[in-house]
Amino acid sequence: MLNEKVVCAGFGGQGVMSMGKLLTYAGMIEDKQVSWLPSYGPEMRGGTANCAVMVSDTLIGSPIIEKDATTVIAMNLPSLIKFEEELVPGGKLFINSSLIERKAQRDDIEVYYVPANEIAVSLGTGKAANMVMLGAYLEVTKTVKSETVIEAFKKVFGPTKAHLVPLNENALLKGAEAVK
Repeated sequence: MLNEKVVCAGFGGQGVMSMGKLLTYAGMIEDKQVSWLPSYGPEMRGGTANCAVMVSDTLIGSPIIEKDATTVIAMNLPSLIKFEEELVPGGKLFINSSLIERKAQRDDIEVYYVPANEIAVSLGTGKAANMVMLGAYLEVTKTVKSETVIEAFKKVFGPTKAHLVPLNENALLKGAEAVK
């Protein structure tokens, strides 16, 4: 039974909200129950940002994730420090090792170190680091299909961003390869 509770966290401008939105929208497309709860500082770009995403086969009672996250995706060190403790034992922690040198402090969770920024830069833009991390997450959890995320991308960002679809498909693929 699917009951994913994901915290995506980083600083404004890293695409944390987009990552969560795409995961949520893809879950809707696949007929799953979903919720997306954003949280960010008033300074936006450069400030703290995180979102709580739930994707489930059953109804979701509350969109709040509190000490029961099944996955944390940490794009920067402050996010790792803040949210590592929110994981349940056996949960999954994805660390952007391009920006975070510190290792996970817990030994009761699964940890994946993904050099998301380096991979994104190798694809031509550092702005795709969020999609690299999303690809890694999807490879490990199989919460939704990568193809569905691309379908969601087209709907969320519309025809003006259609030229970015191949880049984002490649970023998802490279993220998946990073954790195989």
